[in-house]
Amino acid sequence: MYWTYLRRELSGRKKQTAIVAIGLGIAIALVIIVNSLSAGIRDAQAQALESVYGVGTDITVTGAQAEPGEGGGQGGPSFDFDENGGTTDADGNTTLNQSTLRTDFTRGTLDASTLDTVAAVDGVSAVSGALSLTNSTFDGELPAMPSDDSQSDASQGGAPGQGGEGEGGQGGGGGFGGGSFNVDSFTVLGIEPSDTAVGPMSSTSVTDGRALTESDNGTDVAVLDSSYATSSDLAVGDTINVGGTDFEIVGIIASTGSTADTAANVYIPLDVAQDLSGAGDVVSTIYVQATSSDAIASVQSSLETALPDATVSSQSDLASTVSSSLSSASSLITSLGTWLSIIVLAVAVALAVLFTISGISRRTRELGTLKAIGWSNGRVVGQVAGESVVQALIGGVIGVVIGVAGAVAINLIQPTISTTAASTQGPGGMGGQGGGQGGGGGLDQLGETVSNVVLHAPLSMWIIVAALGLAVAGGLVAGAFGGWRAARLSPAEALRAVA
Repeated sequence: MYWTYLRRELSGRKKQTAIVAIGLGIAIALVIIVNSLSAGIRDAQAQALESVYGVGTDITVTGAQAEPGEGGGQGGPSFDFDENGGTTDADGNTTLNQSTLRTDFTRGTLDASTLDTVAAVDGVSAVSGALSLTNSTFDGELPAMPSDDSQSDASQGGAPGQGGEGEGGQGGGGGFGGGSFNVDSFTVLGIEPSDTAVGPMSSTSVTDGRALTESDNGTDVAVLDSSYATSSDLAVGDTINVGGTDFEIVGIIASTGSTADTAANVYIPLDVAQDLSGAGDVVSTIYVQATSSDAIASVQSSLETALPDATVSSQSDLASTVSSSLSSASSLITSLGTWLSIIVLAVAVALAVLFTISGISRRTRELGTLKAIGWSNGRVVGQVAGESVVQALIGGVIGVVIGVAGAVAINLIQPTISTTAASTQGPGGMGGQGGGQGGGGGLDQLGETVSNVVLHAPLSMWIIVAALGLAVAGGLVAGAFGGWRAARLSPAEALRAVA
């Protein structure tokens, strides 16, 4: 009897049923699409952060930012040639070649004992230290001096330093005119060979040869980034000059992320990097892994207290550096999308309530008569509420179909968004040959990593279930108002309406 009456009532008011169901359906579809896009934005943000944060690394500790004038006060590499610093051929042309290995001039280093301090903090499960360096090589040829006067003028010009082609000609009298000079740079990272669970090596895989091992400590061996090896035409078995010393290339590595870069061009054992650069027993970056994601905030706070002069950053801090269209999309989905779905859902529920109450007003005779022949208030309320819930379920199903179709369409279109993130994992952000100055060292933010990320809208069952739950809740709210209105009707009003 109940279901038969309910079906007849809904079929008799098809227009109202369709309007309420479509209104709720659009709201539910918007909720599904917004939540799916939000999940996609979070995944895209995590993917973008792979390029600046190693897998397995939760926190990084770096030296304090250098004040202006500290660290030598120079932004680029410097070279010091003495009078016997080059070789002169029979024609009088002098060839100069020198490599320097230096730490980042914009940040201070950390004493190696800081590793023990970090490891002793509650909630820390693993630590690893690294020393970020930049190798700069000056290679040039000075032509023979045309005369004694020119040589005298040239000698007053000093060492060729950092000049580009023909820059030495400014020494006076033609001096170095016609010379050819080149300064080439690449980034070097000294690492603990045995640390692979945390730090820069945790997000890489070996593509040729082998990775560094504990037995490589104290030896002149190196591992190269695959992109740098390809562009420099280097392979396993070749040698590369780092700081004036030839290193044997034992392996080639690549990032495990599809869009991420590795932290440096060249990797060497940490103790060798410390000795060769003359930096001493120091590191520039400490990579920290927490015991759990819940402990990251407390570990960061403890490290900031224990190391007041250092810079402590977590992945949440890094997320704020991600910019460009990813940041815009995230802001749009988080604020506008969420509020829009809430507003549309509220409007749909209000629409359902109004239509239900309006229907009750038009059904005064019908409902009053039912009460006159013996229907209780509870039965009348149940009838009205049941009709509203069925309308809401129809709308929920419509909304789920539209929402799933929208998410599938986004996944098929695969929109691409660009991300720009400050380089934070050692010198990798400067990237490539001739990458300029400075090694990174953790969160240096000296360069930028730009990548394109494909946006997806992942669907999960809980989103669909929650959407249907919202639809039912909307129907119950409408039914509650309509039932309350119907319960107030009296048989006398129905009899007057009939008369």
